[in-house]
Amino acid sequence: MPKEGKSGDFKVEICKVLNKIGALQFGTFKLTSGKISPYYIDLRVVPSFPDAFKEICDFYISFIQENVGVKNFDRIAGVPVAGIPFASIIAYNFEKPFLYIRKGARLHGRQRRIEGVITPGDRVLLVDDLVTTGLSLRNAAKAVTAEGGIVTDAVVLLDREEGGKDNLKKDGVKLHAMLKISEIANRLYEIGAIDKEQLKTILRQVKKK
Repeated sequence: MPKEGKSGDFKVEICKVLNKIGALQFGTFKLTSGKISPYYIDLRVVPSFPDAFKEICDFYISFIQENVGVKNFDRIAGVPVAGIPFASIIAYNFEKPFLYIRKGARLHGRQRRIEGVITPGDRVLLVDDLVTTGLSLRNAAKAVTAEGGIVTDAVVLLDREEGGKDNLKKDGVKLHAMLKISEIANRLYEIGAIDKEQLKTILRQVKKK
């Protein structure tokens, strides 16, 4: 895990950052997976807050160094859409080639789903913001393997704990998540950012997986 900073546990720091930028919202939301959720974590807003963006990217970098190992992948691929800005900064810092994956193949030009240079045998680390059922990451892994790449690891900031880890495992991909939604919910409740009913709302969604 990333080392503790002067202000304490990195998980607490991430929770404070997400709370500060208003990333957690309650209501009725349809997720990419098609599931309906009573809460939403909007990590697409993170790059609009330079300090938060830098801090979270730094956490990604430390986490990858300690949990995946920089020597264990050749390229970094950002999963659309929210994973792309994080992946580009991480690739830049590691001095690794950067790729990004389209949601669908282009209907002109090379008609590929992957933008960037990839050669057969390249070990590609997938980077996304969060995982729910793992659908987006699984599709990204399939796009990479279709180009001859190898995917064994995926990194996200947040696991919503709704089956994504197990689904990815079926495809031979190990999920590395910095935080679980249950951890975030409990931390936010502890610091008074959400109330007891909101905490229960999140935890019930985890149990429904």
